[in-house]
Amino acid sequence: MKAEPRLHAPDVDEVLQLLVEDPRLRDQLRFVVEIDRLKSIQRRNLLVDGSRRENSAEHSWHQALMAMVLLEHAGAHGSGAAAEGAPNDASDAQGSSLDAGRVLRMLLVHDLVEIDAGDTFLYDTVGYQDKEARETAAAERIFGLLPADQGAELRALWDEFEAKESPEARFAGAVDRIQPLLHNLLTAGSQWRHYGVTADRVRLANRDVARGSGSLGAVTTALIDVAEQRGFLESAPQSDIQGDRPGPMDDAPGAEGVSGDGIGA
Repeated sequence: MKAEPRLHAPDVDEVLQLLVEDPRLRDQLRFVVEIDRLKSIQRRNLLVDGSRRENSAEHSWHQALMAMVLLEHAGAHGSGAAAEGAPNDASDAQGSSLDAGRVLRMLLVHDLVEIDAGDTFLYDTVGYQDKEARETAAAERIFGLLPADQGAELRALWDEFEAKESPEARFAGAVDRIQPLLHNLLTAGSQWRHYGVTADRVRLANRDVARGSGSLGAVTTALIDVAEQRGFLESAPQSDIQGDRPGPMDDAPGAEGVSGDGIGA
C-alpha cells in the first residue's frame, strides 16, 4: 500500500503573496490571521459552568455582547431606563449620548495586545510592573500589521480604552470588570480562593466600575458583599500575590470544589 505524502501547512506570508495582489488587502488578511492567536490566550477565570478557563477571544466577544445588552445602564447615574426608539444611544452623567459602536469596537480590540503580552492577572503585583511596557510594544506590532489608516484607528481605540477618560471607555471598562466578577461568584469564588485574593483587594480593584455605570457599580458592591458573606472571598487581608503568573491550563483549578451553581455552595 502506497504511503500518502506528508502535508505541511503553508507559510501565511507565502500564501498571501501567492493569492493576493492588492497589498492593502494582503495586510488586512495578515492581520485577520494573526488575531486568531487570541483564542489561545488563557485567562484566569473559569467559564460559568466551571469546566475550564476562558480564553481572551471568548472574553472579548462576551463583553461586546454584554455592552449591547447593558448599554442603557451607561453613565455614572445610569438608571436602566432606555429611551424608546433609541436602542443605540445611552446617556452619561452629563446627558450626552454614548457612541454604542465605539464601545463595541473598543471591547473587541482591547485585549488583542495579549497575543504578545499575555493576560496579566488583575491581582498580580509583579506582573503589573511591566504590563504597560509589554502591552504598548504589543500594540505597536499588532496594529502595525494593518494598513496605516486602519492601524491608527484601532490603536486609537485601544489607547482610549486604556485611558478610561471618555464616557465610552469608562462604560467599556465597567463591563470589562463586572464580567469576571460574575464568573467568580458563580463558580464559588474559585479563582479568588485559588490565588488567595481577599475582599478588600477586590473592592479596591473594582472601585471605578461606578464611573462607567452607576447601576453596574451598585451590582459590583452587592456582588462582593455576597461573595464575602458566603465564604467565596476571605475578609482578612493577606500579603500581595508576588510573581503569580500561571501559564498552562494545568496550574488552574477546573470544576473541582464548585458545587451546584456556585451561589448555593
